[in-house]
Amino acid sequence: AGPAHPVRLMPRGILQTLARNGGGYLGALIVLVNVAVAVLAPAVAPHDPLDQDIARRLLPPSWLAGGSPEHLLGTDQLGRDILSRMIWGSRVSLLIGLLSVLISLPVGVAAGLVSGYFRGRLDDVVMRVADVQLAFPFILLAITIAGVLGPSPRNIVLILAAGGWVVYARLTRGQVLGLREKEFVEAARALGLGHMPLMLRHILPNVVTPIIVVATFSVAQMILLESSLSFLGLGVQPPTPSWGGMLSDGRGYITVAWWLMTFPGAAIMLTVLGVNFVGDWLRDLLDPRLQSI
Repeated sequence: AGPAHPVRLMPRGILQTLARNGGGYLGALIVLVNVAVAVLAPAVAPHDPLDQDIARRLLPPSWLAGGSPEHLLGTDQLGRDILSRMIWGSRVSLLIGLLSVLISLPVGVAAGLVSGYFRGRLDDVVMRVADVQLAFPFILLAITIAGVLGPSPRNIVLILAAGGWVVYARLTRGQVLGLREKEFVEAARALGLGHMPLMLRHILPNVVTPIIVVATFSVAQMILLESSLSFLGLGVQPPTPSWGGMLSDGRGYITVAWWLMTFPGAAIMLTVLGVNFVGDWLRDLLDPRLQSI
């Protein structure tokens, strides 16, 4: 039996898979809109997110009594435009989520690949480190590290990346353990292929598919974790706008200005939902067992 090479799909197959997964359309649309808004924030934001106007504080959304057409989603307790802060906050959430995954993914994949291939003492060490890290609730570990290093976007990325590598390591190791004894791997080894070329050319391409799907879902998880840390005051610090920070600022006004928390919370929910829909679509797209259905 030969290697289970990664699925290769033509554009027509991609569109057919997307057509079968209705949520994929919605998810792709949400993600694309978020990315476009984040990239074009200086052009699309109606106001400077840091501008304060106490005389216009706590204005309701424009469609409610007392609202202003200049502030479509209202203003916060310092008179800052909520829509503009949400637009700029999308940059923070998406950037931290993507960077965290881009850093943790190669580290975790490399650790799992080497651990599963060589096994033995190296495998024991890597997996015990992963088990110890998983024994601690991640949010508690993140709060502790953020308290020691100090809250900043760079530190948040490093904290999330340090906690995210375990998922990729365990997933990759499990896949490699099932592949290392396959006939095509034994044949390549018998032909004298070295360990590194064998891992990179024959084993790694066959474990990429589940890693891509898990990485997509991890972006949503990282966005939630960044928002949680910012809500607790251990993430992105004021006056830089972030969705979690906006939730934290608005919790004291929930009974008198519901829009302060509702709109940032809706942005987090929709973004995470969109990324998860894209992950479901990628699973359908890349899983060969679903291609024949």
